[in-house]
Amino acid sequence: MTTQAQFLDAKKDLKAFNGYFNFHYSETEGEIYLEIPKSFIDKEFLYVHSLRTGLGSNDIGLDRGQLGDQALVKFLKSGNKLLLLQPNLKFRAETENQLEKKSINEAFAKSVLFGFSIKETKAENYIIDLTPFLMEDAHGITSRLKKQKEGTYKIDATRSSIWLERTKAFPKNVEFESLLTFKGEATGKNVRSIAPDSKALSVIQHHSFVELPDANYTPRAFDPRSGSFSIDYLDYSTPIWEPIKKRFITRHRLTKKNPTLEISEAVEPIIYYLDSGTPEPVRSALLEGARWWNQAFETIGYKNAFQVQLLPDDADPMDVRYNVIQWVHRSTRGWSYGGSVIDPRTGEIIKGHVSLGSLRIRQDFMIAQALMNKPFAERDDNYQPMLDMALARIRQLSAHEVGHTLGFAHNFATSATNRSSVMDYPHPTLSIANGEVDFRNAYAIGIGDWDKVTVTYSYSEADASNNFANEKQRLNAILKNASDNGMRYITDSDARAQSGAHATAHLWDNGKNAALELEDMLRLRAVAMENFSIDNIKDGEPYSVLEDVFVPLYFYHRFQTEAAVKSIGGMDYNYAVKGDGQLIQKVLPKAEQVQALKAVLKTILPTTLAIPADKLALFPPRAYGYPRDRESFKSKNGVAFDAIGAAATASDMTLKLLLNPQRANRLVQQKAMDKNTLGFTEVVDELIDATFGNFKGENYEQEINKTVQFNVVQHLMNVSVSGQSKPQIKAISMSGLQKISEMITKGNSAFDIFLHSEIDNFKRFPEKFKVMAAPKIPDGSPIGSFECMTTNY
Repeated sequence: MTTQAQFLDAKKDLKAFNGYFNFHYSETEGEIYLEIPKSFIDKEFLYVHSLRTGLGSNDIGLDRGQLGDQALVKFLKSGNKLLLLQPNLKFRAETENQLEKKSINEAFAKSVLFGFSIKETKAENYIIDLTPFLMEDAHGITSRLKKQKEGTYKIDATRSSIWLERTKAFPKNVEFESLLTFKGEATGKNVRSIAPDSKALSVIQHHSFVELPDANYTPRAFDPRSGSFSIDYLDYSTPIWEPIKKRFITRHRLTKKNPTLEISEAVEPIIYYLDSGTPEPVRSALLEGARWWNQAFETIGYKNAFQVQLLPDDADPMDVRYNVIQWVHRSTRGWSYGGSVIDPRTGEIIKGHVSLGSLRIRQDFMIAQALMNKPFAERDDNYQPMLDMALARIRQLSAHEVGHTLGFAHNFATSATNRSSVMDYPHPTLSIANGEVDFRNAYAIGIGDWDKVTVTYSYSEADASNNFANEKQRLNAILKNASDNGMRYITDSDARAQSGAHATAHLWDNGKNAALELEDMLRLRAVAMENFSIDNIKDGEPYSVLEDVFVPLYFYHRFQTEAAVKSIGGMDYNYAVKGDGQLIQKVLPKAEQVQALKAVLKTILPTTLAIPADKLALFPPRAYGYPRDRESFKSKNGVAFDAIGAAATASDMTLKLLLNPQRANRLVQQKAMDKNTLGFTEVVDELIDATFGNFKGENYEQEINKTVQFNVVQHLMNVSVSGQSKPQIKAISMSGLQKISEMITKGNSAFDIFLHSEIDNFKRFPEKFKVMAAPKIPDGSPIGSFECMTTNY
């Protein structure tokens, strides 16, 4: 029997790795043995786990290169065990009083992440078997699959092992990998669509033990106006008259070599590395877009402080020493995102990691293809105009996601101020020239003025020219100057179409006035639809491809509709602080709300929704091998194209936004505070008049109008029974249904009788109501499947 004193000596095939922690790999046992110096007991370090390989499904959301959780940890010795302990940093006492520190430490729970038996005490080191820890599902793959209803899986130890390819040791970090195989039965379509065998899913999980940064970094205070991400914690040693919650921004460490110079190189520049597996011309576009950030650092007196290079072939993108931009592949298009490894004590960013979805650029290409007039009329290799627009967008995307990993949040108010930030979601800015869509100004080039403000706030340092009494005054002056120059910062929750209310902060919008932009976009859409033809695809391609190219054109107005509808019940406000002189809040004037309502109602007119007959003639039943998918129009007509269903989908999109309960509640409150503003009653009346008035049109448009009428009735019923609707909303909605019922009472068409019956049944049995779903709208944002996601751990 092997004794504790001879554990390592008994292993005859050990491979040694020397670094921040020394460890040994036994090929015979397939195990890793870690040396813990006695001097490391109770010494804090950073633990990070991630996925080196992914599942390849946007919907499941387990991507190659995805960062997982991180934790500040330390080893504690208890008997013959070493415990990997995660202290509780949410609650602190930043004081020299050790007993006060101890009282906080004992008041809140800590987490022991793992317990290791000491296999050997050798000189000044404890030896533990790290293997069981590395073989755990640290990334939470089983729970993610279960949550997504993709199946119940568990690790199969017989098909899992330590993976040595990128298991390495360096002076300030050690990296470990394990190949984990999860066995189970797939219950969802996504796993079955991407796995060669859905009963066995194998991925490589990465673990990093990292030395914490030194104490020479100075945290910077968070300001809600700054556009920065933040960390926060409760400091119980704070004087009673000061806020107990401390907030600091996240940022990389950056200092000048020579602080006395107006322009100086950095002691250590911030360097990002692009995935060398990225193909051209995407590679050059990503490099160019990411490098835009150096323009902002130049404005605060740095020379070459921000650099972007290709990742060396022998470098590991999961190594925490590298800030990385990875080109990630999935089976369907979807979001890109930027994550960071952060020192949880201070907010210092240790590693930025960007994941860019490779299918995204193809959607931008298709948008251009749909909007261009006969791009393939003369030759099939005329792809450059579409590629140029797609590459312009991918430069923006590269800068945007890198911005997240520099510490910056979304700013959705900048499309109203001359596209002043890459941290907005840009919609292509197009116009009409000579009866065609003009693409020359589709996307902005370079960093924006707001981006320079965020860099200045986060990364600039005081110099001899500053006349401020303290750092707080200097930082406040930066934000005050930005506000005085017309810049503003409004982020996610205020910009979302369903719950948001801000009048100028929107996703994927253009211009200062959302309603006017919607009107312009509908005109551009009409021109592009008129020009659309068989020459929007190449010779030899099935007409089913032409139908799919038509999708982003037909729904081209969807995001500007979201922006315009937010003006109805909309507000204008800032993240104001006392003394900054900014507008605190106001309700949008009635004239602007009415203007928005009229523009939004145009999106559900049959003249807007009807696909011209000559275009419908180009959409036959789908060709063999080209079935409908998530990117396609849906059909309730079997194999045939569903033109009325397309109108149902588009009108359902608008009505779901317009009759949102939260928006309706705001309208009631705003009307109560000011009888001269727009109220929910007026919105319902205008909606009914627009859809149940005396519409005159051909049979095709009449049938579309009936579809819209049905959707109006459905959504009025839905807002009436919604648990989020206030009683006043329920009353107004029921009154609207009664008005419709009275308008169609004299009608004797089968449809009028049907609607009257639907309303009557709803009045008697509202609890039985269920929305009859319109055909599902194809994937949209990020002019992809979901919005850009940001993760800061």
